[in-house]
Amino acid sequence: MSDTFDNIQRTVAAHDVVLFMKGVAERPMCGFSNQVVQILDHIGVEFHDVNVLEDAELREGIKQFTNWPTIPQLYVKGEFIGGCDIVREMFQTGELKALFADKGVAIPA
Repeated sequence: MSDTFDNIQRTVAAHDVVLFMKGVAERPMCGFSNQVVQILDHIGVEFHDVNVLEDAELREGIKQFTNWPTIPQLYVKGEFIGGCDIVREMFQTGELKALFADKGVAIPA
């Protein structure tokens, strides 16, 4: 599992915004992943997507890495933000866009 954790850590460190999801951004394979993709697309932030369905070890590993039981999982500048419900709530209150701004993630004006 340490190789999986190392891979997750490298991926999170290499990209400002990372979404571990079911499917890919162009074709989400679950409704929750789809909602987070739509939110990120609506804000206009660029993100790196990781399809956990392609690797069973990664799918379980990301849950252990964060001690968070569900997928999708969003990371911003190396920080785990949360799953679909948290991302949706942060989007609705404006906190998500503010978080991107605070962390220096480029978003369209």
